[in-house]
Amino acid sequence: MEHSIQSHEKQDDSRPTSNESSINGHIDGLAKKDNRTVVSQGTACESSSHKGSSVVEGWKNERTRSMEDNEMSLPSLAAAYTTILRGLGENPQRQGLLKTPWRAATAMQFFTKGYQEKIIDVMNDAIFDEDHDEMVIVKDIDMFSMCEHHLVPIFGRVHIGYLPNKRVLGLSKLARIVEIYSRRLQVQERLTKQIAVAITEALQPAGVGVVIEATHMCMVMRGVQKMNSKTVTSTMLGVFREDPKTRDEFLTLIRS
Repeated sequence: MEHSIQSHEKQDDSRPTSNESSINGHIDGLAKKDNRTVVSQGTACESSSHKGSSVVEGWKNERTRSMEDNEMSLPSLAAAYTTILRGLGENPQRQGLLKTPWRAATAMQFFTKGYQEKIIDVMNDAIFDEDHDEMVIVKDIDMFSMCEHHLVPIFGRVHIGYLPNKRVLGLSKLARIVEIYSRRLQVQERLTKQIAVAITEALQPAGVGVVIEATHMCMVMRGVQKMNSKTVTSTMLGVFREDPKTRDEFLTLIRS
């Protein structure tokens, strides 16, 4: 059986790397589950309290932020950072901090630039009719996000697989989908599901699997301060959820 597998190039070797044996152990555990699984090594970040609301917005009707919105909101964001500096006991007028509020405001807009982009704009010109019915996998996609509970970074890797149903998506677009959803205020569980649902709604494949392995700085820098903790989440849809052999094949290939 042939498979399309592409490993996304790592961007920064200075970041902490995963403990491969631990991650493989996590993935072995996922193979025994029929539904979305969350496995945490260490103590997990707080769960979302909004259980009554849908965790995934439709990818065609998602909320966006325009470049004009960025320009209009930048002064108020910078003013908010000035207030934060004063609240921390700092002097915003000292030389090293004079431009910090504006730099921080601009950086935060970049960290959340996924609000400015629509999945449909990525998908429209990259869906192709193709008589291919074997598994397609793109793994080791670097991911950066922001924890919505503490506004500190989440970073890690995303692995995506799907079983086409006469249509395929340009491989680079899978990485773009990850970028759009991760560059928002997030919890890892929702991010995992959003990626899987967007691919499912766009392609109507036989199945989709998404696994994310990530480090949460809210667990490393504060709270329990567990330096080596990893959180692994998965969403399995269609045959990836219903057929253990398909799921096992996907999980085996992403750790190979």
